Amino acid sequence: MRLVLIFTISCKSNNYRDEEYVQIPDFNFQKSIKFKGKLSEYKIFEGSPSDLVPTQDFHILELSSTLFTDYAHKQRLVRIPAGTQIKKLDDDSVEFPNGTILTKTFFYYNDDRDKSLGKQIIETRLEIKENDIWNVATYIWNEQQTEAKLETNGFETKISWVSDRGESLSTNYQVTTENQCMTCHQSNSKMTPLGPTLRNLNRTVNRNSSSFNQIDYLQSVGILNEFDTSQIDHIVDYKNTEATLTERSRAYLDMNCAHCHNPKGWDESTQRSFDFRYETPLEKTGILNKKEKVVNTMMRGKMPFIGTTMLDEKGIELLKEFTESL
Repeated sequence: MRLVLIFTISCKSNNYRDEEYVQIPDFNFQKSIKFKGKLSEYKIFEGSPSDLVPTQDFHILELSSTLFTDYAHKQRLVRIPAGTQIKKLDDDSVEFPNGTILTKTFFYYNDDRDKSLGKQIIETRLEIKENDIWNVATYIWNEQQTEAKLETNGFETKISWVSDRGESLSTNYQVTTENQCMTCHQSNSKMTPLGPTLRNLNRTVNRNSSSFNQIDYLQSVGILNEFDTSQIDHIVDYKNTEATLTERSRAYLDMNCAHCHNPKGWDESTQRSFDFRYETPLEKTGILNKKEKVVNTMMRGKMPFIGTTMLDEKGIELLKEFTESL
């Protein structure tokens, strides 16, 4: 068994990074709703909740590249109010209508080699937009996998599973606090979704036994406004070895690091002189001058700053190969 436990975190204590103590501030972002006490009150799933079958109001979203979270699997859903649409803006960003609900459910298969052996659902995170403000909350699933309750102060639980390579793994899974969520989910000091960008949604998906471009599909069901999808950029799946080393590495940094390391991110991160966004020219990312630091910081478990307790070994190997090629 190979397991690397790195660190646990709390917004109530200091966090060690790069020989400094860094305190996560109380962001105290504006809120526009009060979250309900139970996840079931949002009517996200039909039938047995643990089957994670969305109701007809919720649509599955799949991303080309995803955030590493201690090897957890994730289901992403979106619901928008009837008669509204998600709109593409001139800069190819998307604008969600007020009333939008984005969900992300984290779970582990008991054995990644055989999904029929069941799974353990840990948490579901909600982002709800109201009055042009994004609100965030986390719901913790009970042991019976029948309900999840609102939790704003963080949570820790022991998780064990068998990997796709047959390794028995375990960790003390960390559910972040409401304030910690805001550390990454911010742009210009406002809450914002991270994953569902057009280029990350621009991929092939299977729906009703057929394959479609996901953006085309979202337009066909009427929740995304019409535009020429051929003009939309895409980001590769960094796990796809058929893509180039540069594409994979930049996609990995974009999804796992750029939410903080960009000019509009958390102030503490923007002071580090890195810009890991996919579209940023390499010479302006800060990587070329600090190649070893990027990899070594991840190998020591100092980054990502929150959200993980285990090393992403394949991700580190990818970035190591990339930086050594520069």
